[in-house]
Parts: sequence; structure tokens; C-alpha cells
Amino acid sequence: MKVLALSRYGRLGASSRMRIYQYAPALHSMGIDLHVSPLLRDDYLKRLYAGQATNWRELLSDYLARIAGLLHVGKYDLLWIEKELFPNFPAWFEQALAAVGVRYVLDIDDAVFHNYDRSTHRYHKLLADKLDKVMAGSTLVLCGNGYLAERARSAGAPCVEILPTVIDLERYQVLHPPMREHIVVGWCGSPSTAKYLDIVAPVLKELAKEFPLQLRVIGAKFACPGVDVDCRSWSEESEVREIHDFDIGIMPLKDSPWERGKCGYKLIQYMACGKPVVTTSIEANDKIVLQDITGYLVSTMDDWMDKLRALILDPQKRRTAGMQGRDLVEKRYCIQVTAPHIARLLQECVALK
Repeated sequence: MKVLALSRYGRLGASSRMRIYQYAPALHSMGIDLHVSPLLRDDYLKRLYAGQATNWRELLSDYLARIAGLLHVGKYDLLWIEKELFPNFPAWFEQALAAVGVRYVLDIDDAVFHNYDRSTHRYHKLLADKLDKVMAGSTLVLCGNGYLAERARSAGAPCVEILPTVIDLERYQVLHPPMREHIVVGWCGSPSTAKYLDIVAPVLKELAKEFPLQLRVIGAKFACPGVDVDCRSWSEESEVREIHDFDIGIMPLKDSPWERGKCGYKLIQYMACGKPVVTTSIEANDKIVLQDITGYLVSTMDDWMDKLRALILDPQKRRTAGMQGRDLVEKRYCIQVTAPHIARLLQECVALK
């Protein structure tokens, strides 16, 4: 069985890497030959994260290369599309595939439809129902959480499955940080999501007056006057090692439509490394975190203060919550559990009459 995965990015893009690339070896062992073809080259993301202007010539070249690639989809039994074939274009290409009988699985791990239906840009408003059309024409929609699944069902998708964004257990071990005087509160993400650290910055400033505390930021630059902030670069090779050095993992978010599409992947990473977590209470996070067992779900600044202080003061609580989190990841949030499920779903899509 041959599957062509049309991802948005190469391995540098977290969503593409975790939703598609990491499944290739496991699916191959189950008789599924997965070929991944990214839309955008790594230089696009590097420029984006560095705040540099888009290279429009390269972007046009990438779009034309995908159009050319679509001429050969007949060699595959099934397409696996990440989010959409062409961002900011109408659903013409997906609709054309469906019209000629090409089956595709749509994979969504963000509320990308809000790029259009909640945009103030006149052109984007014209595409408000684009993702609904793409979902309706699919054979299956894989959604990272319930919020996304609800949208897919309302759009008329024929089959919808919730598939969380998970980790590979073989890459993650539980290693406790060495004894030290200070507590490391850690966050891992990208420059585009570092803005959420502003939410918890006032709490960290107050806690830094009480405790020797360091905020460790992986993958972005962030400044918080009054707090010792250690910003480190991200790489696929080093990210697990960096999380091992956390004492507590945090994931602050706003509670708004775009953030409700988030899939809690940071939390799963922290838990896989045996770290207790504190995070904003929204739908996906509420499904992942077991309150007062693997960490805490919080809604107010007082909650952030109380829960972080409780974990700072209690090393045994940190260790126990971390081990409970690891156990949960082993049971639910790893490719060792989800890969066989995906393989079965892909095979069912091909077998449909």
C-alpha cells in the first residue's frame, strides 16, 4: 500500500514532523509505504522564525513544484494532506482531486480555518468556508482534538477521528535533574508562540522574589525583568535533553478560538520526560492533564501562583506527578499506541468501495 503524504513543512516544522514524518518507520513495518512531500522548504521557516521577509520567488517555486507533483498522485493508493494543499488559495485543487475520485485523508492539528473565517482581510474572508469544503471532500479527517473534530463534523466530513499529537517513547526517557539550589521552570516552543509566556510573566516575577528560580526557554527569545531567563536554541537532537533539565513544564495559553485548536503537544513532551505540568485550562489540555495527579490546570493568575508555588515547595510532589504523567503517555500519547490505529484507518480508507 502506497501513501503520499503532502505535508506543509519538512522535518523542521513541528506539526509536519510529529503528525506525519515520525510515523513513517512504524507504518513501513505494517506494510504501508509512506512517501512525504513537503510544500515549503526549510528556508521558509528559518526566515519566518528570524523575522525576515518571505522569499516570494522560492515560495512560487514551491507552489509550482506541488502542482507538478499532483499530476502523479495516481501512483498512490491514498493521499494524506496536512491542513490544506495550498495556504491562501481556494479549495480548487482538493475539490478537483475529490471530483476525479482521488481519496485523501486530511490531517488538522490547528484551527487553520480561523485564518480565514476570523480574518479581517477582505480576501481571506472570501475563503471563510475553504476548510469546510476540503473536509467535506475528504475520505477521513484526522483531528488533533475535539474542537477541531466538531468543526469537521459540522462541515460534513464523512469520517472524523481524534488523533492527538504524540511522541515516540524510544526518544524520551525519565531523567531527574541534579540536586541544585534553584528551580527550573521550563517552556519549549517556537518564536511565534513565545508570546504566551507574557501571560505567566507577572507570576514568575513574584515567585522569583521568594525562591531561586530560573525560566528556561527553548526555541525562542524571551525577556522577563526580575527573573533569571535562560534562552536556548532548539534542535530535534537536543530538545529531549533540554526538557530533562526542567523541574516543572509550563504551557500558558489564551482561551480563544485559535488556541482551542491547540493539541497540547508540549504537555505530552514534558510528561514523557517525567515532569509535572502547569497549563491553562482549555479543551485539549483538559483532556491530557489529570488534575492534581500529573499536574495542574489553571484559569487565573492566582491559580498560576498557587500551583507553581506548591510544586516548587514539594520535590516529592514534582517527582510523583512526573511519573504519573510518564505512565499516562505510555498508555495513550505515544506512536507505539497510535501508529497501529493510524495504519488501520489508512487501510480502511483504501478498502472503501
